Amino acid sequence: MTLQWTAVAFFLYAEIVFNLILCIPFISAHRWHLVFKWRIWSWLSPYWNKFFFAMIMALVVLFCDAIRDVQKYSGPEPVHDAQASPNLYDHVHMKLFRAQRNLYICGFSLFLWLVMRRIVTLLNQIAETLVNTAGLQAQMDNAFKTAERHQEDNQILKTALLEREQSTLKTNNQLKLEIEKLQSQLKVAEEAVGRSDAEVEAMKKQAKGLAHEYDRLLTEHHLLQNLQSAEDKKDQ
Repeated sequence: MTLQWTAVAFFLYAEIVFNLILCIPFISAHRWHLVFKWRIWSWLSPYWNKFFFAMIMALVVLFCDAIRDVQKYSGPEPVHDAQASPNLYDHVHMKLFRAQRNLYICGFSLFLWLVMRRIVTLLNQIAETLVNTAGLQAQMDNAFKTAERHQEDNQILKTALLEREQSTLKTNNQLKLEIEKLQSQLKVAEEAVGRSDAEVEAMKKQAKGLAHEYDRLLTEHHLLQNLQSAEDKKDQ
């Protein structure tokens, strides 16, 4: 195996190990998100996309080269030449085996490279979604608590309004009773005042009659005094 295919093979092994580590179930997406937030990744992020696309181009070139080798050693001419000599036949099949091996190594490396990029992206998206979900859940809990508090406040206000209405109704009933009582007392007072006025009128009439009778008696008294004085003068 040449140096380039040895490097591709080690790159494939590293991709397999890294993808298996990323797929470990007890390491949550949130922890991976924290790992991807390390300062070293922010320092490497400007070069990451360039390195990613450069590796894709290199793997595509090697994949095309492996396809060319497979077609080269699986064509009719190498097989026809190999049939003439057993040693040449084994050599051609060995070259074909190596070309197919390189094709598989390069193909799986390219596939796992894309899968690894997709897994990292999905882990970050899942972690951000979990964070957003936690924030939304906290907002929902706060909104639910606020709604419950407002509902309790509304219930308290309704109870207070009901009690106030009942108190107002009771007060109104008491005021109505007081007004009816005052009206009855006013009616009794008016009747008493009417009776008093009637008694006053009667007393005025009686006083007037007594005054007339007094004047009459006083006149008769004067007349009698005058008659008596006249008789006394005659006797003398």
